[in-house]
Amino acid sequence: MKYDAIIIGSGQSGSPLSSALADLGLTVALIEERYLGGTCINTGCTPTKTMVHRAQVAHYARNAERWGVIARDAGVDLPKIVAQKDKVVLGFRGGKEKQVAKRPNLHLYRSHARFTGPHQIAVEGATHDSEKIFIDTGGRPHIPNVPGLAASGYLTNETILDLTVLPGHLIVLGGGYIGLEFAQMFARFGTQVTVIHDSPQIVPHEDPEVSAELQKALEAEGLNFLLNARTTGVERAGDALVLSLEVTSTDPLGVTKISAGAITGSHLLVATGRTPNTGDLGLDKAGIETDAHGFIKVNGRLETNVPGVWALGDVKGGPAFTHISYNDYQIVYANIIEGKNLSIDHRIVPYCVYTDPELGRAGLTEKEARAQGYKLKIGSAPMSSVSRAIERDETAGLMKLVVDATNDQILGATCLGANGGEVVHIPYTLMLGKLPYTVLKGGVFIHPTMAEGLFFLFNAVKPVD
Repeated sequence: MKYDAIIIGSGQSGSPLSSALADLGLTVALIEERYLGGTCINTGCTPTKTMVHRAQVAHYARNAERWGVIARDAGVDLPKIVAQKDKVVLGFRGGKEKQVAKRPNLHLYRSHARFTGPHQIAVEGATHDSEKIFIDTGGRPHIPNVPGLAASGYLTNETILDLTVLPGHLIVLGGGYIGLEFAQMFARFGTQVTVIHDSPQIVPHEDPEVSAELQKALEAEGLNFLLNARTTGVERAGDALVLSLEVTSTDPLGVTKISAGAITGSHLLVATGRTPNTGDLGLDKAGIETDAHGFIKVNGRLETNVPGVWALGDVKGGPAFTHISYNDYQIVYANIIEGKNLSIDHRIVPYCVYTDPELGRAGLTEKEARAQGYKLKIGSAPMSSVSRAIERDETAGLMKLVVDATNDQILGATCLGANGGEVVHIPYTLMLGKLPYTVLKGGVFIHPTMAEGLFFLFNAVKPVD
């Protein structure tokens, strides 16, 4: 069959794009091998943030006396939490299914898709053609090549969501965003947690003082960290898992040493990155180029090297966030349908790591800005200077502003603190408008709010070498 558009994958690009094109009267094929909604709804944002919230409630209940509140025998009913998570997921997924069902010119194929040519897709035993094909197949957990790991019975960010019995000791392999969210979540549920990371700092993309402050806050809740630790093997010993490690350390004289060690736990979560779902798409038959890691190469307009074929969302590499995938849809729709010429090349990326304190970020880090040769102004303020944080007794964290000294425009912002993901949108708005930070330096901030901390942050901005 000949379609006006074929969309492979129903993530946060594919779903809205299929509906939008169908609403224009086009005949659209939407191909989804698993569940409608992609990673975000089914195994990413929706289920994890539902459970992160329950973990926060457990944290407040278990530590209620810190705030002068008496709460006895606080515990966690993990099966009930998982059931609540499933209900939210099914509700969101059901909404996606209704959106498809009400559009007769939107044809849903629940099967695997494979290219047989530049504009031909085989699915369910038939081949379909279109001059416009959009790839939104997302990614899956990356599993490192560690001896014994495959046979160990490890967990991923997908399978750990279905545990109904708390691990005795959860080992988290990977100190990035995903690993830390699950590490704190299960620690707050009542599990002993150890995070193993092969770099000298957790969330290595962030500036060192930000990572250090977040690690300090997590350690205060009982999480353990083994940094500069490379996993060399995994063994199952009865109900336990034993990880062999090589730990790199530097003594006071600057001499680097590598020592062997081991750690034993009941469960292992592998959170070492993402792999694109491109290996079985037949991209070679279409002549679509990928990089060394399998991500599809695109230009700023999200076009592949094959005319009429676009790649959106995580499958193209770059920032793996739901809102970025949705923005990919917005850009492609604006370019193809509205005749605009939008690009991702200079897109400012905001994001949030849903630890507590939250790590809200937008734009460049200081180390990135320095690497790009900017003359800088830097501002930093601890959350302990924010009245609202003091009143809530949640003063962990800091705020940081990276400013272009030549025009006072914000290059990057960090809000590590309670509601950090919300507060960071204020400097992000200035960044979108290309406005100097001084626009709000003398602004009136509601007292007391977390956003009021920006008053102290803006006033702390000073030139740096």
